[in-house]
Amino acid sequence: MDQMSSQPQPVSFAEATSVFAKIGLLSFGGPAGQIALMHRILVEEKRWLDEPRFLHALNYCMLLPGPEAMQLATYAGWLLHGVRGGLIAGLLFVLPGAVVITALSAVYLAFGGVPLVQGLLFGLKAAVLAVVLEALIKVSRRALTGRVAAILAVVAFVAIAFLKVPFPAIIFAAALFGALWHYFRPAARTVRLEDEQAAATPMPEWTRPSPARFARTLAVWVAIWFLPLAFLVAWLGRDHVFAAEALFFSKMAAVTFGGAYAVLAYVAQQAVDVYGWLKPDEMLTGLGLAETTPGPLILVLVYVGFLGGARLSGLDPLLGGLAGAAVTLWFTFVPCFLWIFVGAPYVETLRRVRWLSGALSAVTAAVVGVIANLAVWFGLHVLFGTVGEARAAGPFTVPVPDFATLDWVALAIAVAAAVALLWLKANMIAVLVFAALAGAAWTMA
Repeated sequence: MDQMSSQPQPVSFAEATSVFAKIGLLSFGGPAGQIALMHRILVEEKRWLDEPRFLHALNYCMLLPGPEAMQLATYAGWLLHGVRGGLIAGLLFVLPGAVVITALSAVYLAFGGVPLVQGLLFGLKAAVLAVVLEALIKVSRRALTGRVAAILAVVAFVAIAFLKVPFPAIIFAAALFGALWHYFRPAARTVRLEDEQAAATPMPEWTRPSPARFARTLAVWVAIWFLPLAFLVAWLGRDHVFAAEALFFSKMAAVTFGGAYAVLAYVAQQAVDVYGWLKPDEMLTGLGLAETTPGPLILVLVYVGFLGGARLSGLDPLLGGLAGAAVTLWFTFVPCFLWIFVGAPYVETLRRVRWLSGALSAVTAAVVGVIANLAVWFGLHVLFGTVGEARAAGPFTVPVPDFATLDWVALAIAVAAAVALLWLKANMIAVLVFAALAGAAWTMA
């Protein structure tokens, strides 16, 4: 990009819409692949954003709850065309995958009992164990940069796996510890030169902080989020599945730091044990389906909402499922637009708040422990037919699998998928497809 200005070059709204539609349709491979795709298109090919601007936006989105890649697309669209640009970029990133995962959920609900489909899903669930393990390794390498971070990860794992501490409480405690730890280390409070330079970088006029715009934007998006929530609760009651989904996924939208993997264990346990929306192994099915669709992995929540609505709404299963999917989609992603449109104008200020960086670093470390629990929880329910629970010392409880119910075929598929992903560096979609075919072949045989 030339040096005349660090602001984005003028781009027509129609061209921006076309490019963000392309990004949405090609956004496979999880957040790492999605961010790389946006970098290649927006920075290298189109040159709409320069490298510092792109990285600046990415750093901000990493601080937020919710899917960072979707929020990065929203941020980029907002830089180019304000709120309407952010809306179109965010929606085009989410909606293609949302349509696909809703259709796949309907197919699962209708044909999940067919032996061929059962076999495909059997292989898919086993391979997803390897995907979760790969995510755990990648996040660990990035997040566990010192002894304190490693200790935080272990504590978080013990808290959620053996003490049943709620996920939001773990996130809050980790953030509080990180902020205090950072504050009481004098060396960490030094403002870096690059932060000073970033603060002086010019921004498009409509992105400059404005108290009036802040108040107006906050009021609009809080209303878009909470008025439908209040309506559902008042109309149907808190215990109805649609109101329960709206409340639950609103809470998830506010605490999902660290990406989809960080919250899936908590969502799965709540959806199975508390709400009865899913059976224990069905979350793995949804995760496998979400891995094969474009868009953020958190779209697996649409699958959860679909099954809950189909089974518990009292409506026709397809109609109830579609309504449940719509409720989940709304309350999962509306908050993402709120975070960007309200907070982005103050991103320069946020970057210089050093204690906030410390808080989010601690949250990222704790997320490693949460993902480790996800891997253990999923693994036990895929590989063993029966998993009990036993009381250990004091408040500790431990899962106890029945080793006589170990599924050797599922274990073999999971190990093969892990070797393909971690050692051979195979394409994830290809691994999932081959695993699904292997599961189908075994089931049909």
